[in-house]
Amino acid sequence: MSQTVMADAAPVDASAPTASLYRPRLPRWAPLGLAAVAAALGTGIGLVAGLDSRIQWGLIAALLYVGLTAVLAGAVEGTRQAKDRLATSFIWVCFLLAVLPLASLIWETVARGVKVLDGYFLTHSMNGVITMEAGGGIYHALIGTLQQVGLATLIAAPVGLLTAIYLVEYGTGRLAKAVTFFVDVMTGIPSIVAGLFILSFWIIILDFGYSGFAGAMSLAILMMPIVVRSTEEMLKLVPNELREASLALGVPKWRTILKVVLPTAIGGITTGIMLAVARIAGESAPILLLVFGSASINGNPFEGAQSSLPYYVYEQWANGNEPSYDRAWAAALVLIAFVMILNLVARGVARWKAPKH
Repeated sequence: MSQTVMADAAPVDASAPTASLYRPRLPRWAPLGLAAVAAALGTGIGLVAGLDSRIQWGLIAALLYVGLTAVLAGAVEGTRQAKDRLATSFIWVCFLLAVLPLASLIWETVARGVKVLDGYFLTHSMNGVITMEAGGGIYHALIGTLQQVGLATLIAAPVGLLTAIYLVEYGTGRLAKAVTFFVDVMTGIPSIVAGLFILSFWIIILDFGYSGFAGAMSLAILMMPIVVRSTEEMLKLVPNELREASLALGVPKWRTILKVVLPTAIGGITTGIMLAVARIAGESAPILLLVFGSASINGNPFEGAQSSLPYYVYEQWANGNEPSYDRAWAAALVLIAFVMILNLVARGVARWKAPKH
């Protein structure tokens, strides 16, 4: 029977083309080549149209890149792959549109800030320095920023941590919902509102003077909801099995939280606090209202006006002369470096305390 079936089967033509299992694909260099073509076309269109802004040239090139990618992929690879490449190219364009302003900001700050940034600039104040002449430094502002941010952290970190512990471990009913609601509201409060609150309560009603501590309290208001939210999410990531195992051994709940839950989540909690510190380090509106600035060194944050890096940048730029502009850019560069260091420390702590697999 098998011989009959084989005899009846049609012979295979060796010269007939075999169906390919893979569709044609664009070469690997196609995205880069299309990007170069789109950039050239965008520049040419911008020049012909008389557009002076290179940003406009870049936007035209980005639209051309997305369109050319979709058309070429559709012609070569088919509709399905064309949709995938269209989405990928659109995501890359959006990524570049988000990164370019940041890169431009950093480049401009570094290029202008390094002119006067040296050891003298970091170790001297503006006391006795004529603003229209070169010289002076940010030592007094650097001390003020460190003290104000440090005091704000000492106020906000414990309060935010305890609030998050209550919401995760104990919070039930209307009180927990009310606390969550007000934390969400505080997250969106403008910094100037926090400064006005401390101004009316601490300085006008209680009749205390302008000081770094007043500015620290306003910064603490801005920092608290960030600490609460980040700590709350980290505590929720702790497996309930750890809590149940500790409670099953007869350990009280408060001790379970202290010895089991917090050590497990300490990496994420520290990261959240560091990011909150970086968030408030550049706030200027509350400092303008409450600290009031000073050209000399004031090491006492509880009495008298005190400078800070954000206020120093505003003050120098308001002077309106070239030496002051240079000092403002250098102070902005120091502030960016300070925030960058805090973010790197936060990432290092998170990696150090991450669970080992």
